[in-house]
Amino acid sequence: MQGVSLRHVGKIYSKGETPAVDDFTLEVKPGEFLVLVGPSGCGKSTTLRMVAGLELPTSGQILIGDRDVTNLPPKDRDIAMVFQNYALYPHMTVRENMSFALKLRHFAKDEIQRRVDAAAKTLGLEPYLDRLPKALSGGQRQRVAVGRAIVREPAVFLFDEPLSNLDAKMRVEMRAEIVRLHHQLGATMIYVTHDQIEAMTMGERIVVMNGGKIQQAAPPMEIYDRPANPFVASFIGTPPMNLLPPGIYDLARTTGLRPEHIRVVPRTGAANELNATVDIVETLGAETIVHAVLDGRPIVVLARMPGASPYGHGDKIALVADLNRAVYFK
Repeated sequence: MQGVSLRHVGKIYSKGETPAVDDFTLEVKPGEFLVLVGPSGCGKSTTLRMVAGLELPTSGQILIGDRDVTNLPPKDRDIAMVFQNYALYPHMTVRENMSFALKLRHFAKDEIQRRVDAAAKTLGLEPYLDRLPKALSGGQRQRVAVGRAIVREPAVFLFDEPLSNLDAKMRVEMRAEIVRLHHQLGATMIYVTHDQIEAMTMGERIVVMNGGKIQQAAPPMEIYDRPANPFVASFIGTPPMNLLPPGIYDLARTTGLRPEHIRVVPRTGAANELNATVDIVETLGAETIVHAVLDGRPIVVLARMPGASPYGHGDKIALVADLNRAVYFK
């Protein structure tokens, strides 16, 4: 089990352009499940590809364990990568797809069989070993891609948005499969996604990126409860954190409040109330998200209510915030 060190890593594709990745420094602990998350173009996939050796950094150093791999080709890095598009050989069976890399490396037949059978059992692929990829569902194909990585028994697993092509139900199932796999293998895993729900539910630690830079690196709930800046606050969380400008709760600072820390109540005129009008009500079953517009201000505030809401579009309501849970940004 080995960790990964990225030391002042940068990537510029063309002279004079803004760096795709800028001074990226991070230590990934041995056995850690780390998630890189951010919007499209933030540099997360480029960072992963530099760890894999598919891109060479313009500056900085990359180590796997205590070995400098900055300029080594992918085959010499002891990594396995799972891509978004499965990348299976259509003319090969599941067993052949999973064993192909081991055959190229001249592993013994009994060792190949042992590894493939073990991975198939772990991923529930035993009934499908003799099928071609076209006879599999999207989720099964992604399991094969993961199995192909497992059989290599690498030092580090790299996942580049592997669930993006799956439907919503299958994404939930595969999230659980990958987390369960991490528990079983105890391997170092770096996972890239643009989906902050995947990041929150899967990562032991999350690295939020924007503009090629690290915005915050911390465990999920630390990022959720104490975001480092307004970008992190608005990107992590569904629905996102409310960012209320100076003058509403604080004279000089923006106030961040999660929707669950704002209550929707009838108006009483109390000093701690913000008067508002209901705009949109999103009923989700176990909870409801109320979008309310502050009276006299073009500011929309989101509040999360348990169960169903008694309020509808146009209702005059009041919002009461739990300021003990607020965070403030200068």
